[in-house]
Amino acid sequence: MKTLVLDIGTSGLRAAIVHPDGSLSDLHYESFPPHSPAPGLVEFDASAMYEAVHRVACKALEQHDVTAVGLTCQRASTIVWRASTGQPVGPGLGWQDLRTVGECIMMRHTHGIAVAPNQTATKASWILKNLLNDDERHSNDILIGTVDTWLVWKLTRGAAHVTDHTNAAVTGLTVASGIQWDETTCAAFDILPTQLPRIVDTMGFIADASDLPGTPPLMAIAGDQQASLVGQGCITPGQAKITFGTGGMLDVYVGEHTPTQSSRSSAGTFPIVAFSRDQQLHYGTEAIMLSAGSNIEWLCHDMGLIATPEESDAIAASCASSDGVMYVPALVGLGTPYWDYGARGSLFGITRGTTRAHIVRAVLEGIAHRGADLVEAAEADSALTIGELRIDGGMSRNATFVQSLANASNRPVKVSAHAEATTLGAGFLAGAASGQWSHLNEAISTLQWAKSVDPLGNSELGRQQWAEAISRSRSWIPDLSALDF
Repeated sequence: MKTLVLDIGTSGLRAAIVHPDGSLSDLHYESFPPHSPAPGLVEFDASAMYEAVHRVACKALEQHDVTAVGLTCQRASTIVWRASTGQPVGPGLGWQDLRTVGECIMMRHTHGIAVAPNQTATKASWILKNLLNDDERHSNDILIGTVDTWLVWKLTRGAAHVTDHTNAAVTGLTVASGIQWDETTCAAFDILPTQLPRIVDTMGFIADASDLPGTPPLMAIAGDQQASLVGQGCITPGQAKITFGTGGMLDVYVGEHTPTQSSRSSAGTFPIVAFSRDQQLHYGTEAIMLSAGSNIEWLCHDMGLIATPEESDAIAASCASSDGVMYVPALVGLGTPYWDYGARGSLFGITRGTTRAHIVRAVLEGIAHRGADLVEAAEADSALTIGELRIDGGMSRNATFVQSLANASNRPVKVSAHAEATTLGAGFLAGAASGQWSHLNEAISTLQWAKSVDPLGNSELGRQQWAEAISRSRSWIPDLSALDF
């Protein structure tokens, strides 16, 4: 038994085959970055996205018959289309799109509803109000969905208009538990619940993917961060992973206790649905770093201090320490726990003896300190102890960074054998639902790790200096720092 996984990220998409031993093969990738027609706007062509997904899926299936399909996608990006034609009414709005900041502020002021511009709610409302006339936007011919919803609708040739609990719960349109749409919230955004997809379990038969060779059954849908959580085996309370990509996402598995609110908690984290099966929802807590790998890209493409992102490891390792230099990675503000959009990237402690290597190392260490911030916040909000960190993403291959993360967090760090654990997690979810494995625990038992790194030295002094550096980087742009979502 084998599973086809379709993994759709923010800048690219892939298909792969997941085997019973937990290995991946036949990985086919296409770059698919969004467009930015103006500062703050992030759009994509949903039809072209599906064409690319279909291409990589068919390539992966050329040599394999599969018993299940698992789908994992970037979350909250929004598409609106006509059921009668199957065509989007306009471009899809990416989760990074900021055109609805004003609408988020007004919604809190007028209705007391807290939503952020990276959620689906205001994006869907904006499309309905700006790309459709009054009669059209209240028609049941209009369908609304996130990326997973759109792709399932296309894969099933319009037979299924669905999303799962992990994706639905981050739209800003559900009740706190994430189990159903909140009719009061939908009404405030002038969205008809009938235009929204039916919410189904993460795991279980959803529909046949009739647009793929062999018509394999679609057996799992999950948001990308939740798939990565499962792909790193975090299904016991207190187990946590961090994915270090352009930004950084920490997710800790909490259990089956239903959250009482969907908004940000006191330490700056959010409740999420980790996965669901047989209408039993499993929950987690999520902490967010707004910029992680983007700081390495800045060193490379903007500052010219390194030739390639990979070079950062060797250059940073060429000095034993940053010699007192500290960097705050706040290129687009700070997420958890501070949520200060007006904070800005900062370098402190520079002397006449500071070298390129010191600065590169300080950048890696600064990202590691932000990772430790996420851990502390998640522990505070979940009341759980995170004994070790499991990490994936491009930066997980940087040895200097991994050691810095272990040092800053004072915890051992296990590095996923797969840089993209998201793909593997979607395979585990679909495979366990289809019988490839008898249970999710059996799927996770196949996991292998690239390495485990223990902390070195005492992190207390470094964390004290970090707290001082953070305080100085905040409120650099007061008007942006005043924003609260």
